[in-house]
Amino acid sequence: MLTQAPKGTHDILADEIDKWLYVENKFAEICRRFGYREIRLPVFEHTELFQRGVGETTDIVQKEMYTFEDKGGRSLTLRPEGTAGVVRSYIENGMSSWPQPTKLFYNITAYRYEKMQKGRYREFHQLGIELFGAKDPSADAEVISLMVLFFDSLGIKNLTLNLNSIGCTQCRGAYNRMLKDFLADKTDQMCENCRERINRNPMRILDCKTEGCRQYLREAPALLDHVCDDCRDHFEKVTQKLQDIGIHYEIDKGIVRGLDYYNGTVFEFVSRNIGTQGTVCGGGRYDGLIELCGGPPTPGIGFALGVERLLLEMESQGIEIPSQPDPEIYLGSIGERAEKLCEKLAWDLRSKGITCIKDIMGRSVKAQMKYADKLGARYALIIGDNEVESNKASLKDMKTGESRDISLDTLIDRLIKKREND
Repeated sequence: MLTQAPKGTHDILADEIDKWLYVENKFAEICRRFGYREIRLPVFEHTELFQRGVGETTDIVQKEMYTFEDKGGRSLTLRPEGTAGVVRSYIENGMSSWPQPTKLFYNITAYRYEKMQKGRYREFHQLGIELFGAKDPSADAEVISLMVLFFDSLGIKNLTLNLNSIGCTQCRGAYNRMLKDFLADKTDQMCENCRERINRNPMRILDCKTEGCRQYLREAPALLDHVCDDCRDHFEKVTQKLQDIGIHYEIDKGIVRGLDYYNGTVFEFVSRNIGTQGTVCGGGRYDGLIELCGGPPTPGIGFALGVERLLLEMESQGIEIPSQPDPEIYLGSIGERAEKLCEKLAWDLRSKGITCIKDIMGRSVKAQMKYADKLGARYALIIGDNEVESNKASLKDMKTGESRDISLDTLIDRLIKKREND
């Protein structure tokens, strides 16, 4: 066990990290284009925040959270998602006094004890945004359009945008009663969780993944067909705005999302390439969450996406991600005097922004050249006593195999010029 990562976690190795950085940097770039600013959050929060914010009857709170007691007897939980922590920060730091709306984005790890499958881990990575203070349908359209532009920037195609509205508190109150009546003669055949939820929060039954329960729900009334006039008007305006900017969508009356804080517009971007649960990104409105957590009444909307699943989708579509450039030069030395000169030269090269790998193993000349080739270095230069005396050395082009004698004083300028010409 000592030499194995815990089940549900994984290492991101050096040959994969370029992909992650590429995606993360693209996301940050798109977010800033829309006026969002980055926020960084604690990995753990008070357990009550998630109980209240995410919802006591959700699978996340009931089954999946990593909760522990600290030495002060406080119940803390590793964050299972990002929104609740951002909401807590919004309240604690008085962001309601900032110019509104408040636009934030994040790049976090999150933790859920759930069944593992391809692209799903117990420690996973999320990118997300939160927009506070704007109730207008334009906010819904902006959040969705940001996600569309992000996917476009990565070259991802053929994702389906599914939309739904789950109404306001009043809508859901009436709908819950309707759903409860519909399921009244079926609950005995449903799973234990659903039998418990029928009285506490009937809508959570719609999120059950048990096939036995799902078969009873196929004929259940759809909430979208029973929302109030205000909610219907809001949703129609959202869909019209998406049409106006050319974003295609499909109405999916079955979307409820797996967290209790959602209301109104909810959405998912779904792929058919990455397994049965093909949701790459999901989000929606949560106009009552900030008030529920102790803040002023404030509308909110956001989304989160799993980086692991995003990379899996890019792989399935054959999207090539640019890798980090190979080292520009490898420096080796033979002898103490040459080593001293090499140290100074490496410092000067790196100070000028040139990627330089220097021998620190005391290898032979042959071994150093072999290593330079494995690294993919564009040039290699080995310094010995003769080179120290003459201040000249042979610069080898590792791609062509050609060598050229140069003055060490001109090395930096030569490399900068070659970089510009390449």
